[in-house]
Amino acid sequence: MTMSKRLTFAGAAVAIALTATACGSSKKTEETTTTAAAVETTAAPETTAAETTAAPSNLSATLDASGSTFVKNFLEEGVSRFTAANSGVTINYAGGGSGKGRQDLADQIVAFAGTDSTIKDEDLPTFKGGDVLYFPAVVAPITVSFNVSGVDKLSLSPTTIAKIFQVQITKWNDAAIAAENPGVTLPDTDITVVHRSDSSGTTGNFTKFLDKAVGADAGAIWTLGTGSTVEWSPNTQAAEGNGGVAQLIAATDGAIGYVDFADAIKAGLKFAAVQNKAGKFVDATLEGASAAAAGATVKDNLTFSAVWAEGDAAYPITAQTWIIIYKNQTDKAKGEAVKALLNFLLTEGQTFAKDVNYAPLPAELATKAIAQLDAIVIPA
Repeated sequence: MTMSKRLTFAGAAVAIALTATACGSSKKTEETTTTAAAVETTAAPETTAAETTAAPSNLSATLDASGSTFVKNFLEEGVSRFTAANSGVTINYAGGGSGKGRQDLADQIVAFAGTDSTIKDEDLPTFKGGDVLYFPAVVAPITVSFNVSGVDKLSLSPTTIAKIFQVQITKWNDAAIAAENPGVTLPDTDITVVHRSDSSGTTGNFTKFLDKAVGADAGAIWTLGTGSTVEWSPNTQAAEGNGGVAQLIAATDGAIGYVDFADAIKAGLKFAAVQNKAGKFVDATLEGASAAAAGATVKDNLTFSAVWAEGDAAYPITAQTWIIIYKNQTDKAKGEAVKALLNFLLTEGQTFAKDVNYAPLPAELATKAIAQLDAIVIPA
């Protein structure tokens, strides 16, 4: 096993400013909870911005943003389409991981941030701009991606995944893996565990899955806890961003790691079927993510967790992601542009989410998020 390496792949610092002749909007609280079990998993119906909140036709602003690499591919597509219809707006999304996005928003460095994890209660006072609003964007699977010569398909239980990532199972032909994959010829190859080097919402949701499935309250097999960062074994490898983890897995025979669905698809990775809460081995698909989101419980502030959800069809490592902003905007032009972008992502954005390998929000949740746009305070 190769000792710990921190491999930094260039994060996507995306500066998107597409010009088009058309301007204007494009068509297309904590404790009280509502159960989304009966919520439809289809995207919100097409709703014009005028039906929700009218956006100025002459938007002009530069918006800097950072955060989640999990949502980056969706944001790139959404920003490209939005700026094509609003040529006065430039949006620079620097990625860097959910932790960086939250910190940059706290320090008022960015106009908005992408995050796959919520802000800890103890960190809320550090947000200099006051109250933060969560706007859900999409949901998608976190894959357990692997690169093992001669192996095309795998099924893995939470117990086996936990032991692999804690370096307790170190060979691909281990008896535990073989028992879950009858008929598969497994090589005597060392397992190389790959994880995120940066503060990551993907790490947070992946470790939350293991903690819920086989953590202290469910067998005590997973012992590393949960968070945007955890203390990985030194006998593992690390890379920055989902894209970096995907590249390292693709380049390493015997590697396994957790990667968002869009980046796993882009890198051509193979990924395992994962045993869910109902005991079924479920492939990482957008349909499985939608099934998990439909079983989530949504709080009044629109936060929720789709990890380890109920249901035979639910993919158990489904992550949710949000765009977070300050409720009280301090710049009129930037506030109007952020609000219009959010409206676009919650309406037209849901119609093209699947095209870039994300599942749209349940319709009821998207409707609630659109209604929350009216809570944004923009100065005169």
